[in-house]
Amino acid sequence: MAFTLVTGATGFLGSQLVRTLIERGESVKAFVRPGSNLAALTGYPSDRFKIAVGDIRIEQSVFAALAGCTRMYHVAANFKMWDPNPSRIILPAVEGMRATLRAARSRKLEKIVVTSSAGVLGTTAGEEPMDETHAFNLTDPEAYFAAKVAADQVAAEFIADGSPIVLALPTTIAGPGDWKPTPNGQLLLEYLKTPPTRHFPVAGGGINVVDVEDVAVGHVLAMERGVVGERYLLGGENLTFSRLFETLCDLTGLAEPTTPKSKALMKLAGRLFELNARLWGGDPRITWRLANDYVDTFSYVTSKKAEQALGYRHRPAREALARSVRWYLANGYVPTNMASRVRLELRPT
Repeated sequence: MAFTLVTGATGFLGSQLVRTLIERGESVKAFVRPGSNLAALTGYPSDRFKIAVGDIRIEQSVFAALAGCTRMYHVAANFKMWDPNPSRIILPAVEGMRATLRAARSRKLEKIVVTSSAGVLGTTAGEEPMDETHAFNLTDPEAYFAAKVAADQVAAEFIADGSPIVLALPTTIAGPGDWKPTPNGQLLLEYLKTPPTRHFPVAGGGINVVDVEDVAVGHVLAMERGVVGERYLLGGENLTFSRLFETLCDLTGLAEPTTPKSKALMKLAGRLFELNARLWGGDPRITWRLANDYVDTFSYVTSKKAEQALGYRHRPAREALARSVRWYLANGYVPTNMASRVRLELRPT
């Protein structure tokens, strides 16, 4: 029986991808770090699901995990936007990509899908959506995006050397199962804890929001139908930041968004949040670089290539956001007194 290896299998996307593959009848090995929380990987048939423990930065551990595998999804990533020492985000991404792809080359896998990010495309000043050909145009990106760009360059080297790699580029992912949660999930939780009597601060510009289940299916389609060496955007719906929080307000009855704050104010806030994180620890709500790059710009994309070549489809952003809210409420991420403010129709039945 041939297995498929999924790296980063305990993460938001990785755990959903494992679930999608198992539901489709595939046999899966979940590659996890020592001591990982395996709660998202329970209940699968033992004959078609295995756990492999290791580190993507150690080639031999990936090579061992790939025993009996013919395919691999390399999803693992440190979804952390900022660090006082950016190399702690960038270097592991590069080292992990190189070691993992070396191990895969040694195993002579049939095909590999690497999870990149729509963030490697950069941004636009207007609302015209980007496609896969858009060149990265940020000169001083935040560490997470710098890591993604650098890791993509490593993948490109292996593609040029003949490795059977397809690149998947998800946008901003929402939906159930973000248990850590990711930075995107943390922002949503912050919104859910904001009283209806207050306004939630937003900036100008916009992003693309996609459901995690749609992205997981998109990865499977990339494996089945994707052309080696190509990259495919797996996006959802393009929304301004204001429209995003207007949608959440309409769904939940909670805080309305403010009028968009200026880039200068958001950059100042980023500096202050960073200073606070350096002094007291934790992650800043926004950073100077994020404000500089993403306030008053657009990360809109089109998934036309994936739709036409792979048969990819996505649900509306409203549905993805509603599924996120339901999941957080059902799993106790919002204190009871705050959860009680959310409209009843969002609560799980």
